Amino acid sequence: MTQTFSLSRRTWIQSLAAAAAMLCTTLAQAAPEPIRLGMIEGLSGPFGNAGEAVHRNLVWAVERVNARGGVKLPGGARPLSLARFDSKGATEEALSMLRAAIDQRVTFVLQGNSSATAAALIDALNKHNEREPQRRALFLNYSAVDPSLTNEKCSFWHFRFDAHSDMRLAALTDQLANDSSVQRVYLIGQDYSFGQHVLKKGREMIASKRPDVQIVGDELHPVGRVKDFIPYATKIKASGAQAVLTGNWGNDLTLLIKAAKEVGVDARFYTFYGNALGVPAALGDSGIDRVVAVAEWHPNVGTPSSDRFYAAFRERFPKPEDDYVHARMQAMVEVLVAGIEKARSAEPAAVARAMEGMKFDGKTLGGVHQGTMRAADHQFIQPLYVTMMKRVGSPGVRFDNEGSGYGFRTVRFVDAQKAEQPHSCKMERPADLN
Repeated sequence: MTQTFSLSRRTWIQSLAAAAAMLCTTLAQAAPEPIRLGMIEGLSGPFGNAGEAVHRNLVWAVERVNARGGVKLPGGARPLSLARFDSKGATEEALSMLRAAIDQRVTFVLQGNSSATAAALIDALNKHNEREPQRRALFLNYSAVDPSLTNEKCSFWHFRFDAHSDMRLAALTDQLANDSSVQRVYLIGQDYSFGQHVLKKGREMIASKRPDVQIVGDELHPVGRVKDFIPYATKIKASGAQAVLTGNWGNDLTLLIKAAKEVGVDARFYTFYGNALGVPAALGDSGIDRVVAVAEWHPNVGTPSSDRFYAAFRERFPKPEDDYVHARMQAMVEVLVAGIEKARSAEPAAVARAMEGMKFDGKTLGGVHQGTMRAADHQFIQPLYVTMMKRVGSPGVRFDNEGSGYGFRTVRFVDAQKAEQPHSCKMERPADLN
């Protein structure tokens, strides 16, 4: 009796296991394989807030694509999936995360919050893709803006969707040059490739456009390690500068701005990123008409499509501190999807070829933004807005930033043709693609 029961139970368990295995197989066959995106970014450490802000943008972009059915391919639509890899703000850790991402079958790597890290990732991917062509990956860059990345370091495997620093600087210094009250300018930046380039090129552009302007300070500081910017702000004040030009981003910008306010710096700040991550709130009324920022889009562009785009993001992320959206990051994912669909494949080399020369008309973003992926160097060519901080409710400022009560108004629009700059890229294409 006992033996019969044991055999029956064993048979039942075996049948159950077989049914479970069959169900898993059926589900696996029914669920399409996702197209894997991997964001490698500092999600902890001094720039963790900037990394998380990017992640929200990418989550929203992926959700939008999946909500309309995913990426359309001959074998059926496939969803996008987004994995996050914390580089802790360190280049060596980012390289380790790249290896982890590839091991997890990520074929599209996303990064941007450091040009030094981007350069290392480009080099690593060049070597990896040559060594293991069956496991190639493509690098999509949303904010590493050192011009060398699409010039002497350009790569077939790298596509940049942000305007590089010379494009941004040209727009900022055009605005600065038009301000006749500025006679003395202080340059300050982070001590790495991007920050160094901004100061060097900024000096050159100012000298060319306004040779009468005196550069009264030219200073670099450690990246992400300065907790007290009072000494720097004190020097800026003592210099008598009427304008400060900086490429600082993240906490290095916020803390600099706070220190400037504390010591009473009476100067206009010309910034790449002064419209987010706590800067408007840190300055308050003292930032009105004094903080200038440049971007490819901003909430107060003023068109119905822009208003709808911004409202949709704020509905998805309603917390004031999460108010950080960039059209270029949304366009990046849309161009990638269009490239995959054009190539009829998610294979990185095929997608890269499909993305070269691709025009983005903004339709998938409801009519927001536009640009062209230049084939010669993989630099996205797009319009730029120079904006100035104002109190919300003033003319041209319907929306504030991060619930601060302050927003930005367009003071200069640079169309894509004018924003475009020449390149020196001599791209080497993989031998098997020639």
